[in-house]
Amino acid sequence: MPDKPSPDDRDLASLEREIIYVLTDPEGYPTIWSVADLGRELDYWDPKALVAPLRQAGLLYQITDQFVVATPAAFKLVGLTGHVV
Repeated sequence: MPDKPSPDDRDLASLEREIIYVLTDPEGYPTIWSVADLGRELDYWDPKALVAPLRQAGLLYQITDQFVVATPAAFKLVGLTGHVV
């Protein structure tokens, strides 16, 4: 009988998309998040590993060691594509 997937089995691309969706939804979430809180929200043990590629792609600003915000490019991406499942 297959078990429920553990957080380690989840697709990293889908977790990165979830971070973008959380950070670009000001009606449902705050616009500034700590990296640790993103990890708790997504139930993922290493949120820094998710934030780094998004920051390098220009979709997140890391305003301190602890906090990130979405860039205008992230808002534009979500506006163009919507929430992709």
